[in-house]
Amino acid sequence: MPNENPGVLVVGGSTVGLCTALFLSRAGIPCTVVERHHAPPAHPRAMGIGPRTVEILRAVGLADAVDAQCVDMTGSGLQMFAAPTLADADLDEEARRTPPRDDAYAGLTPQSLRGTCPQGRLDRVLIGAAREAGARIEFGTELRDLTQDEEGVTARVADGRGAREIRARYLVAADGARSGVRDRLGIGTSGPGVIGDPLISVLFRADLSALTRGHTFVVCDITTPEAPGGLLPVDGDTEWIYHFRYPRASGTKAADFTPERCAERIRAALGRDTGVTPEVVSILPWQVRGLVADRFRSGRVFLAGDAAHAIPPVGAFGMNTGVADAHNLAWKLAQVLHGTAHEALLDTYEAERLPVARSALEQSTLRLKDPSLHWATGPEGRARRAAAGALNAPVVHLGYRYASAAVLGAGAEPPSTEDVARNLDGAPGSRLPHRWLPGEEGVRSTLDLVDGRFTLLTGPTGTSWLDALDKAAASLGGVPADGHRIDDGAWTAEAGIRDSGALLVRPDGFVAWRAESLDPAPEACLERVLSALLARP
Repeated sequence: MPNENPGVLVVGGSTVGLCTALFLSRAGIPCTVVERHHAPPAHPRAMGIGPRTVEILRAVGLADAVDAQCVDMTGSGLQMFAAPTLADADLDEEARRTPPRDDAYAGLTPQSLRGTCPQGRLDRVLIGAAREAGARIEFGTELRDLTQDEEGVTARVADGRGAREIRARYLVAADGARSGVRDRLGIGTSGPGVIGDPLISVLFRADLSALTRGHTFVVCDITTPEAPGGLLPVDGDTEWIYHFRYPRASGTKAADFTPERCAERIRAALGRDTGVTPEVVSILPWQVRGLVADRFRSGRVFLAGDAAHAIPPVGAFGMNTGVADAHNLAWKLAQVLHGTAHEALLDTYEAERLPVARSALEQSTLRLKDPSLHWATGPEGRARRAAAGALNAPVVHLGYRYASAAVLGAGAEPPSTEDVARNLDGAPGSRLPHRWLPGEEGVRSTLDLVDGRFTLLTGPTGTSWLDALDKAAASLGGVPADGHRIDDGAWTAEAGIRDSGALLVRPDGFVAWRAESLDPAPEACLERVLSALLARP
């Protein structure tokens, strides 16, 4: 007989799996995570945390803790530049000719991070927070098999103590691009698949301060024919990543790149006359892949993160798309498991996230062919993206919209491929517009008002909506809901409502429904709306 009964079993204990567990546990859902590796990997993988992920981390109280783990790029942080070797790079000149960082998200989001953050550091913050919220996280535990029926999922797992069964109502597979769960379910994929030659990522330690001269950067593209590759800071001080491709057709294997060979190549990339002796810490072979699962759900099993979509690294769309998967799915699972929503609500996970994943893959693949589509700014950048069919990065991160049964009145495609502010207009399916609001507890963002529950925001003369919300939520068995009046006419105009209108925002911060003005029967109106959003008959 199964000896454990969490509400949700998560397979995969990296960022997306950990986020899923954290969000579910905070919503009061018992959750267990199993991860086959014995510890979080020390070797950094993803480095860029996007603005939507920062908003999600802020919503669970972790944005400041993650910011403390970031490389501090608030001073002379450079983006991407190229040089034959790091010693050949004139970083002072690079800094002089690099315009001040244009914060594309200023005024659109409440918080930003000070720089890049290695994924392992992010994961350690998530592990502590998820466990504190009540999640059970088991490293060194491998999924061996799973079956499902009308009531739940039975997973057979094994660790150093032997095999056992875990019985859960639902299972979330966050087990990576080569997902064993996806294969067991027979879910196919589409997309380019393996892209280009394989790569080697080397984590090394070295004091490069004499070469960087106080400057930080996202990536230095090393162009010397002797050792072409990319150099990235891990801690902004003495830990670095150097990655490079090797030709598949040559017969070279990943095992051929010994620590000695990698150290020699790093010396060439840094500049042989520098006298730097790198200490190779770990070597990680990897392969760029581009794929999206044909389905994100099979019965009581859901795919998330790389198991659902493997996105090339250019643009930092991969991990961030996965975190948004977890955020989207968790509130829906919580509503169903708490009995406030019908199980049909879970169908909207695939309906909403699959189009976003396909767009992220398309945009990253375009950038892989031409990185300038990502970095170029001004009229030239807009023209290049328009010619290539590329979206501006802020639109990819924040400007997408959902169209599903969990959005009422979803409209057409977002109005702009370049200006994300135009897409954050309060339309159903879009992310709630951010605005700072003064209050007794200090200044808060409108996004801060959405605390994992349905939230009704109304204008200065829409107070009747707030009374109606409490009654409508109670009549539906206590749907978690809250309401706030915003005495800011500029915000109501930005949100597309009159002073008596209202936005109903989902627990994940996306607008579910919009009323331009006060309804004659607001309680009945909201009861109908909530029932429809929660797929209740």
